[in-house]
Amino acid sequence: MEKQREQWGSKIGFILAAAGSAVGLGNIWKYPYLVGENGGAAFILVYLICVLLVGLPIAVAEILIGRTAQQNPVGSFRILTNGNRFWMGIGLLGVLAGFIILSYYNVIAGWSLGYVIQSIGGRFESMIHPQQAGEMFSCLSASTGWCVGYHLLFMALTVGIIYAGVTKGIERASKVLMPLLFLLIVVLVIRGITLPGARPGIRYLLKADFSAITADAVLLALGQAFFSLSLGMGALLTYGSYMSRRENIITSTSWIVGLDTLIALLAGFMIFPALFAMGLEPAQGPALIFNMLPVLFNDIPGGYFFRILFFILLALAALTSTISLLEVITSFLVDEYHFRRHRVAVIMGGLIALFGIPSALSFGAWSEIRIAGKTFFDLSDFIAANILLPVGGLCIALFVGWFWRSGSVKTELLTGTQTLPVWISGLWIFLIRFIAPVLVLIIFLQKIGIL
Repeated sequence: MEKQREQWGSKIGFILAAAGSAVGLGNIWKYPYLVGENGGAAFILVYLICVLLVGLPIAVAEILIGRTAQQNPVGSFRILTNGNRFWMGIGLLGVLAGFIILSYYNVIAGWSLGYVIQSIGGRFESMIHPQQAGEMFSCLSASTGWCVGYHLLFMALTVGIIYAGVTKGIERASKVLMPLLFLLIVVLVIRGITLPGARPGIRYLLKADFSAITADAVLLALGQAFFSLSLGMGALLTYGSYMSRRENIITSTSWIVGLDTLIALLAGFMIFPALFAMGLEPAQGPALIFNMLPVLFNDIPGGYFFRILFFILLALAALTSTISLLEVITSFLVDEYHFRRHRVAVIMGGLIALFGIPSALSFGAWSEIRIAGKTFFDLSDFIAANILLPVGGLCIALFVGWFWRSGSVKTELLTGTQTLPVWISGLWIFLIRFIAPVLVLIIFLQKIGIL
């Protein structure tokens, strides 16, 4: 007798877990520096429009596929297409993307955990210039023992949660991690906006200057709206497969996208008022987190305490994402090959950790080893983020919009919905058929250098 598929214990558990999948380093690290480099409030407005046009429609589509088929990405497409190998291959691309992304993303996650320890040890207390923090980061990331050690430790934390299962592992962890993450970011936001001289930073995030918006800025906002929600890698599809058919997909997905976007917005209010209060320029680029902020906290009352909180926040955001990435792979092997979850979690976690070691060494011992001019870390990121994810997101939009029978799509969308205005379902179908595919195609062309 086939074992019944595990489901989320509650609606809030699913929303927090799926929001945790979306919330990650992109919200706390990448989004703030993109805002800083591209005009503040004007970029935020463009980003929000992109979330509504591409992020929300594809998120609904991905969860809808998973809930309908109650399977992993490969199994879902097999069931919905009667075994069409092309679409099953698209599902497999999502699993492959999860494997590759987790291998190098976990390296950065390890850095965040390492910086918690560095902060507790007071390593940044005597620094007065970002260059000092930058030199320290270069030294730490080049250290084989430090970088690989924290990479392995973070993977062990991820494996432990996946090992426990959907309700006892992912859902239980998400009910603790997500509220804690939100609490920490609110504390840091309050600290930032109450600093003397923080008002210009607040104004920077609220007063739009559209002259700062360029075509490149729009493309960056579009890409961030897509990647921030972890679309195209099968994470939301997999989480949707554990969802009860009694749940309303539109409202649940709106909560997930809303929480992800809210945390990104709060991250801006956490960082920029403090930057302006210290007289620093907002356009700090990727160096913002590991070069600027460790030193910035020295000029803030209670900075030692708040620096520790910040890097704990960063580590928690990373953990909620690594959990979802490993679950995509675990679900695939459990569903398709009937392996035991415990064994899959440990073995695949170990394999991915080993596969990620070259990425961990890309900043030190193996920094001179290049493939097509890229380090292992950069090559992994290029393949996954620039090719696999946009292709996956584009195909999900095309499948739901054009290849899945429209009658079936509407029926599944309305399942679990008490009342849904006709215009909402009509608008979603319009976006998933005509708008989202075009925008994701633009992201893909931009990522591979054609635009």
